[in-house]
Amino acid sequence: MAGPVQSLLALMSSAGRAYGLRMRRRRNLWRAFRSRHALRAVRDRSGAIRAGDILCFMTVRNETLRLPHFLDHHRRLGVSHFLIVDNDSTDGTRDYLAAQADVSLWTTTASYRQSRFGLDWVTWLQMRHGHGRWCLTLDADELLIYPYWQTRTLPALTGWLADQGLTAMAAMMLDLYPKGPLSQAQVAAGQDPLTVLRWFDAGNYGLRVQENTGNLTIKGGPRARMFFADDPRRAPTMNKIPLVFWNRRYTYVNSTHDMLPPRMNAVFEQEGGERISGLLLHTKFLSEIIPKSAEEKDRQQHFSNSALYDRYYEAVIDDPVLYSPGSEQLTSWRRLEALGLMSRGGWV
Repeated sequence: MAGPVQSLLALMSSAGRAYGLRMRRRRNLWRAFRSRHALRAVRDRSGAIRAGDILCFMTVRNETLRLPHFLDHHRRLGVSHFLIVDNDSTDGTRDYLAAQADVSLWTTTASYRQSRFGLDWVTWLQMRHGHGRWCLTLDADELLIYPYWQTRTLPALTGWLADQGLTAMAAMMLDLYPKGPLSQAQVAAGQDPLTVLRWFDAGNYGLRVQENTGNLTIKGGPRARMFFADDPRRAPTMNKIPLVFWNRRYTYVNSTHDMLPPRMNAVFEQEGGERISGLLLHTKFLSEIIPKSAEEKDRQQHFSNSALYDRYYEAVIDDPVLYSPGSEQLTSWRRLEALGLMSRGGWV
């Protein structure tokens, strides 16, 4: 009898887990629907969105330094329209974005933390404008690259993904840093941050599959090495699912690290071979991170239990050198593929 009983218990557990995830997805969608009241349209140009356009969604705060290059980079890739929520910027971000012809902009003074770190606002915009379209969801300090990115646009990539029956593509965040102290990584507004952020960790990454949602969790890189060596489990999660053929019933769970329904997390092969993946070149470690870390330590808006990360903020404020003898210089996407950090997955 033990066998049938165990099978029944396993089936009940699986059904209970599926029900719990379904209820969580519905709660997230309901939160997103309610959050619309927190948003005020500054420039809503969404009427210009055409069938087949690739969209980019994001929440920003005080990003005038990065935004000109960020927008130009993703325009060159093939993004047609950006739908952005400005969370009470004070540095001219809102005025700059409002002047961009391919940007629809909303603003809010509501709590970033209480909006699931901006996900409620972005999910509402995706429900309204992203359904049935390929959508990127990014942060302002992330630059998407993928195999052949310099010669093949996003429409070519998404066309190939659709031909393969794929509805999403994974991308690992790759933390970039300068060779010297962080304070030396200075750029002017609009300058390519990759001119000063030239180095990365090539191989100290660990993988684990989450049982509940089935997503692949990646930890590692310079932040794990420098700031969380005594407790690697608290290090930032590096895996993301930024490119998705959107459905209004989808929702991200935690940043863009995982999604619901859980089948959307199946962005890697489990039975041999590799599936196509990209990278998010993470430009967080410009010199401005030092004053921003002091500000965010006080604001307590970026982590569920922010006090646990005070040591991290303090370490960044101390202007560390992330470079190590094992650091590798950023060159080509083919080198990144050879290191196993991204994959063509059959796209030739």
